[in-house]
Order: sequence, then C-alpha cells, then structure tokens
Amino acid sequence: QSICTLRGCCWSPQSDTSVPWCFFSSGYGYKVDGSTRTTQAGFETTLTRLPSPSLFGNDINTVLLTGEYQTPNRFRFKITDPKTRRFEVPHEHVQSFTGSAASNLNYKV
Repeated sequence: QSICTLRGCCWSPQSDTSVPWCFFSSGYGYKVDGSTRTTQAGFETTLTRLPSPSLFGNDINTVLLTGEYQTPNRFRFKITDPKTRRFEVPHEHVQSFTGSAASNLNYKV
C-alpha cells in the first residue's frame, strides 16, 4: 500500500529491489505539450507543468526538453526555460554537440 504526502511524494516498499520505493504519482510533473520536433542530433519538445503541489517552489510552467543521441551509449537531455536565458557554467572539456544523431543505440528513450 502506498502512502503519499501533500507534496505528491509516495512511499511504497516493494520486495523487488529493482523497483524504487519512493516515487511521484502519475499526475505530478510535466506533460508533452504539442508535437515533438526532430533535430539534427535528436529531438526537442515543449513540456507544460501539471497542476500539482510544488516540491521546491518557483516552478516554471513551460519548459523546453532537448534530447541528443550523441553516441550509441550516451544520451544527453537538457531542460531549459524558453523564455528566460540563464547562465550555464562553462567547462573546458564539455563542448556543444555538433554531430548528427547516433544510430544502433544501446538505449531507448
């Protein structure tokens, strides 16, 4: 039996160790709003926040999800606010991906 808090976090101990005990209900989070657009490296889509309690506050109601199939073993996803650009910490070894989507993937998205 699951026990859920007012903020939407649920707890349900399972005998199967591959199933997480703590989770959010299906009415929590974001949903795809509109169509998913194909890009050179993967896809992008708009997500809209579902009407549910806020976990941390100051939630962004509409976000952009970008997915890149960078290699057969590496998928990169990025969630951004399409209305407000924010500072991203630069890193000398992590550059923007400029290639095409990989094939023969070892994962499913």
